[in-house]
Amino acid sequence: MVSLASSPPLPSSSRPRLRLRLRCCEDTLGLRRRRPPLSAAAVAAELQLLERSAAALSAAAAAMAPAPPRPRRIVLVRHGQSEGNVDEAAYARVPDPRIGLTAQGWRDADECGRRIRRLVESGGAGDDWRVYFYVSPYRRTLETLCGIGRSFEPLRIAGIREEPRLREQDFGNFQDREKMRVEKETRQRYGRFFYRFPNGESAADVYDRITGFRETLKADIDIGRFQPPGKRSPNMNIVLVSHGLTLRVFLMRWYKWTVEQFEGLNNFDNGGMLVMQTGNGGRYSLLVHHTVEELRAFGFTEEMLEDQMWQKTAKPGELNYNFMRHGQSFFTHFG
Repeated sequence: MVSLASSPPLPSSSRPRLRLRLRCCEDTLGLRRRRPPLSAAAVAAELQLLERSAAALSAAAAAMAPAPPRPRRIVLVRHGQSEGNVDEAAYARVPDPRIGLTAQGWRDADECGRRIRRLVESGGAGDDWRVYFYVSPYRRTLETLCGIGRSFEPLRIAGIREEPRLREQDFGNFQDREKMRVEKETRQRYGRFFYRFPNGESAADVYDRITGFRETLKADIDIGRFQPPGKRSPNMNIVLVSHGLTLRVFLMRWYKWTVEQFEGLNNFDNGGMLVMQTGNGGRYSLLVHHTVEELRAFGFTEEMLEDQMWQKTAKPGELNYNFMRHGQSFFTHFG
């Protein structure tokens, strides 16, 4: 047995060599480095940054894209003559939402459809015009819509939406004729806008729900929801089939009229319509289609007519600083 101590030393050529390879910074260029693993918080932060960048790019692209064309018209239509229009006792027997049209009411609806058809085909409209309907869920408005629809082929109808916020003012449930006569006389003394019928609504209540509908409609217009896929037609028309007071409240909310201005308006005729049409700047004005005399008969004041004249040429987003809704109409110390 040979001990290690007695082993002879290895020759230098047989000794193992320890080789050290040193690199300078230039040698590491282009080599992949191992990245330490990210914590969950760091990953979440990077994802959030990417989402913000994507949202910013999307917003920038949307800002650069041209706005979709606004519907050319918003046509307000009151239902045709109903059973309740000729016999108020019907409200004591039949729920208000189930009151239907008379034979004359069906004729009103048919004639209204033909008038709308002539309107949307006039004025240099192209062959791509369409009509989109909003309708109150009451029977008389749904039947009016059916009568109007006879004037249009399926290709011309862009869509139909039942909209409960366009319903009639709620006068209570079953309505006793004599009690309603007394209530309506009381409303005249109290004020047409603020008087609330027992178990029913006031015009102010209708204003609140119409405000929500108006915001929905305006948002749909701004994003071009009424345009067919891939289309940008300026010949879209919106038709609201509703009730007299509801439509007057809609106009009040759209044009920001005062309570006094609202109470001076007359009701629509059965099957009657009022047309809000875009003017040169893109805003909706009643004076594009209607005459000054027609609007005066409807109850417009000179101040309201002047505002409609401004609407004919103004652009969306502009304000009419000469329409004294918040000035001369309220203050008495101006000369």
